Amino acid sequence: MRVPLSWLREYVDLPATETGRDVQAKLVAVGLEVETVERTGAGLTGPLVVGQVLTIEELEGFKKPIRFCTVDVGTANGTGEPQEIVCGARNFAVGDKVVVVLPGAVLPGDFAIAARKTYGKTSHGMICSADELGMGDDGTHGIIVLPPEYEVGTDAIELLELVDEVLDIAVTPDRGYCLSMRGVARETAIAYGLPLRDPALLDVPAPNAYGYPVKVSDPIGCSRFTARTVTGLQPEARTPIWMQRRLQKAGMRPISLAVDVTNYVMLELGQPLHAYDRTRIDGPIGVRRAEQGEKLTTLDGAVRVLDSGDLVITDNRGPIGLAGVMGGADTEIADAAEGVHTAEVVIEAAHFDAISIARTARRHKLPSEASKRFERGVDPQAAAAAAQRTVDLLVLLAGGTAEAGVTEVTAPSAPRTITMPADHPDKVAGVAYGRETVVRRLQEVGCDVYGQDELLVTTPSWRPDLTEPNDLAEEVIRLEGYENLPSTLPTPPSGRGLTDRQRLHRRVGRALAGAGYVEALNYPFIGEAVLDQLGLEADDARRRTVKLVNPLSDEEPSLRTTLLPGLLGALRRNDGRGSHDLALFETGLVFRPTGDETKPVRLPVDRRPSEQDIASLDAALPRQPRRAAVVLAGAREQAGWWGKGRPADWADSVEAARAIAREAGVEVTVRADQHAPWHPGRCAALFVTVDGEETLFGHAGELHPRVIKELHLPERTCAMEVELDVLEQAVDGALRAPRISAFPVATQDVALVVDQDVPAADVERALREGAGELLESLRLFDVFTGEQIGGGSKSLAYALRFRAADRTLTVDEASAARDAAVALAAERTGAVLRGA
Repeated sequence: MRVPLSWLREYVDLPATETGRDVQAKLVAVGLEVETVERTGAGLTGPLVVGQVLTIEELEGFKKPIRFCTVDVGTANGTGEPQEIVCGARNFAVGDKVVVVLPGAVLPGDFAIAARKTYGKTSHGMICSADELGMGDDGTHGIIVLPPEYEVGTDAIELLELVDEVLDIAVTPDRGYCLSMRGVARETAIAYGLPLRDPALLDVPAPNAYGYPVKVSDPIGCSRFTARTVTGLQPEARTPIWMQRRLQKAGMRPISLAVDVTNYVMLELGQPLHAYDRTRIDGPIGVRRAEQGEKLTTLDGAVRVLDSGDLVITDNRGPIGLAGVMGGADTEIADAAEGVHTAEVVIEAAHFDAISIARTARRHKLPSEASKRFERGVDPQAAAAAAQRTVDLLVLLAGGTAEAGVTEVTAPSAPRTITMPADHPDKVAGVAYGRETVVRRLQEVGCDVYGQDELLVTTPSWRPDLTEPNDLAEEVIRLEGYENLPSTLPTPPSGRGLTDRQRLHRRVGRALAGAGYVEALNYPFIGEAVLDQLGLEADDARRRTVKLVNPLSDEEPSLRTTLLPGLLGALRRNDGRGSHDLALFETGLVFRPTGDETKPVRLPVDRRPSEQDIASLDAALPRQPRRAAVVLAGAREQAGWWGKGRPADWADSVEAARAIAREAGVEVTVRADQHAPWHPGRCAALFVTVDGEETLFGHAGELHPRVIKELHLPERTCAMEVELDVLEQAVDGALRAPRISAFPVATQDVALVVDQDVPAADVERALREGAGELLESLRLFDVFTGEQIGGGSKSLAYALRFRAADRTLTVDEASAARDAAVALAAERTGAVLRGA
């Protein structure tokens, strides 16, 4: 909601010295989110005056039409002589009143005006458009043509209200009443402790039998419908400049007088309105649910196929408007600029069900200023006042005549009352406000309060969000000031803290960050398209997704089954913005339905759910394992004086998995595998031991070239994804720190020749088991293939480190341990000592 400060001052007598920043601070203190304060006309200096076009000479011989004009600006130029100005616009004629900026002035954007020679003439100033003055779109895309009643030489800066401050307020869904000047003025008055001039306090005639006939068939969808009629609208009547400027500052474009008046009243009172051309309505106005498949052409020219849940406005022909969202083209107010004039209008001010309007707007992808207000809650009592305000403005500005008939169809309703202990806000906030403060604050927001220790509170019609005692407590607390609440750190019960699972997850994040990875937090949503791009088979379990009923995006309607799409998307975005050496990680939940989920139960709201209710709800949830994933591209080690550096490769992704497993004190077994989206020849399956059995922990390696091409990723992108829940199951007791021996290490190197298809992991496992307890570490430092060792074979060179905790090992002990390791490797894998 954009709130011009000059308009706000009409309802609250703010101190003259108060700036937009001051008002912003006050409104933020009472809980409104004022995002920015925009100063319009900043840097604008005159002379900027009203002028009248005297002559127009068309200049020939140029690529575009150019006009040489003389304009009467009175004595503003110091001489009283006509001002000579060159202008390229075509939307004005001799005799029109225009806005002229004279030499010496400065326009927004630090654009200084001076006499200059152009197109063979000297132009002494400019004839201005709305854009050049920073006024926004006025719909003409040309020169501002003023009404004829303004005198030549009048100061246009003041006339057009060019200098002002506009507060841009982000209105939360529970504060729909602040989508109006009335609502914001109420909050401002409370914040400053000043009286409010309520613009809705109007004398409204009682309904009678002479109004335009209206039939409401769905009183739940439409609880109130007010109709008023104005005739005799003058064809030459135009929207006054002050109203146009307020609409523009509020972010709306002036259209025509009748439409502008309804928009102005909506901004003023928060009640959406619609004006129909009475001559284009066939019979009584009706309100009903649409028939499935009915069609309606809305004001934007689109043909809408209606749903049975849509609420529509009708006449004898059928739907003429989508209730609370957008009117129909058949009864549109005529545009006087096209030579057609509407002389009689029927004004609609209705109250529609918030949920119904919200669903219709989303169903048709048709958000509007009206639907935005209805779905957040509109004051039903404001409909009659809004209709009266519209009638008054049309009579005043368009010379119309208000017909005596007043139609008002209402469904029976009662004000909402809430019973609340007087000390309830005290208990919620931990502050002793006292009954008098509680009553005063509730009365300030419009509540009627009765009672002593037990308060009976009747909430105002414009606050549908106040439904329970906690809502009332929040009103008291926010108006007393959140900043005044005492800050007290909670004291956790002794003996409690992070669980072993939580500690493990935190250690994993720290380990990856310490290894040079940057954490990226992504939305947990995916679409079918990215699963196709990853090359997943049709029967892949990752294709079984949980679809959301109301997704944020139609392109990503499901919960993720893998962390890779989000991480790869982040990598692609960063690479596209110039960061080519990337290492990202994420830990989070994925959602893997098993097919055994039950239908969720509807939990009771009048009592705490039972253990059975909660168990039933849990049974309806999909499996949600926690995973960790990394993606890499570009250089893993930077080049410099220390060396050439090296690119990231599949081994780095495997090492990331090992780094995670080390945090749990678990060894990882690596085997070759084929698993989408990884390269078939560069994919590793990662296993850990759970209850004595090897269990798949995840996969790592280089992505398939086809996947890289589909997702527009850097070449040779690598990735790893593991399941932390499996890692947690593999943990064998508390994590133990390594023992450090004071005795020296004995290093033995061994090179083994094995068949090409024997995994290095199998050889390593045999060496570890054969070496026994004296083996401290084992590292593969070389892999060699060539004619020297024969075709179909490879040489694996390992460095074995032996150490005893209680003595210095002899050469014979280290050699014996090495020989035992080699013997077991030979027995299990057919390994032969190289050179033997």
